[in-house]
Amino acid sequence: MLLVRIIGLLTAIALGTSVLLWLMTGERKWLTLAWRIFRVAVFVVLLILLLFLGERLLQGL
Repeated sequence: MLLVRIIGLLTAIALGTSVLLWLMTGERKWLTLAWRIFRVAVFVVLLILLLFLGERLLQGL
């Protein structure tokens, strides 16, 4: 669980930095990067949740 928290914290920092850079510079590439980071983070969270679900199902058998 510590690894999940560290990944979440790093994701939040990366998103915040990208959005802040977009606000400061107005360059669209930072907003695109923030969106890409967000999509990858959602994919990783869903993958972790599926692994937890698989673990629960295996324990039930």
